[in-house]
Amino acid sequence: MEPEIRPQPPETPLAHSAADTAKTPEIVAPTPQAPKFQWLRWTFIGDQGPRAGWSILIFCLLFGLFAAAVGFVVGRLHLIDKKAEFTASTMFVSELVSFLAMVGAAAVIALVEQRSSLLAFNLTGPRRIIHFLSGLLAGFAALSALIGALAWGHWLHFGPVALSGAAIFKFGALWGCAFLLVGCVEEGTFRCYLQFTLTRGINFWWALGINAVLCSLPLLVKTKSNGVWGFYAVALLGLLPCLWLHFKKVEGGAFWQAAWVTSSLFGFVHIFNGGENPVGIFAAALIGFVFCVSIRVTGSAWWAIGCHAAWDWAETYFYGAADSGNVATGHYLTTTPAGNALWSGGTDGPEGSLLVLGVILLLLAALLLIYGRKKQKPPALMNSLLERAIG
Repeated sequence: MEPEIRPQPPETPLAHSAADTAKTPEIVAPTPQAPKFQWLRWTFIGDQGPRAGWSILIFCLLFGLFAAAVGFVVGRLHLIDKKAEFTASTMFVSELVSFLAMVGAAAVIALVEQRSSLLAFNLTGPRRIIHFLSGLLAGFAALSALIGALAWGHWLHFGPVALSGAAIFKFGALWGCAFLLVGCVEEGTFRCYLQFTLTRGINFWWALGINAVLCSLPLLVKTKSNGVWGFYAVALLGLLPCLWLHFKKVEGGAFWQAAWVTSSLFGFVHIFNGGENPVGIFAAALIGFVFCVSIRVTGSAWWAIGCHAAWDWAETYFYGAADSGNVATGHYLTTTPAGNALWSGGTDGPEGSLLVLGVILLLLAALLLIYGRKKQKPPALMNSLLERAIG
């Protein structure tokens, strides 16, 4: 409490001599003391605002709130039929709800963390349009290569063309919009926000702990999961490389620790799809890692968004193959699996075939060959860390 200063009585002269002034005791301001709850601030606040864990928790809560609010409006307007099959309109509306919820949650986080815009979450970087378009081309080409390999090995047969006339363009555009939203939502969540946020606040032990929790959930939660062993395999695969990065103290190692977590998590969320198998889950996590690599070599997630959208569009609409066990209504070509499910993918579709692993590795090799040798700017966060280290 500061000392109380009493007013002078009225009869006291306003002017003082130097001697009187010297005799007047000087009032010294109290010395500021260190906050008693400084540890509490340290727990929640870091150098870049809220710590990564709390930021992610807030993001998840906001995402759920926004999704519930937008979903309520969509439900009241009867814009989606819960009993409908796997259609373009149903997927578009469903993904639009998730997209708006993601953007709303990320916008609040960007405001709290004083980011310049939503692009700060791994969406800056050079030649964004070119990278997005090249990602579209890469995704369609990779899925086409997989379909070609399956057909060559007689593990997939082509049937009659399912659409004709204007319906080809109508359903092609509808599915294109739907899968563009899918690419934006899944890449925006995993490779943009989560990858960016985890990179600024993770180490090996946190990454190991998160993966351990994820591995225990299928055993603790009594719910139907498919292909869980594929998830266990990819979680284990990243252990030794990330441990090596930790002990070697490799610069930028946090990016790869975060990639381990986001890729494992991406595979984990797919185990609850209806028609998945272990190969499909492993492939989902593996291509998630490839998308993380694309951020590192191109400087942003735009290539990953384009590749993701085109891969799903080609698989579901253009070739009419099963996607996690679901065959779309309104597809162009017709394909059916044949033979051993280990090679054909079975009910999972092409993503459940062992051949998909080779295609993903070829996609990774092409990505590194095209972009890896070019001196691209690293993601914004990595750039700031390098500037701090130099300065």
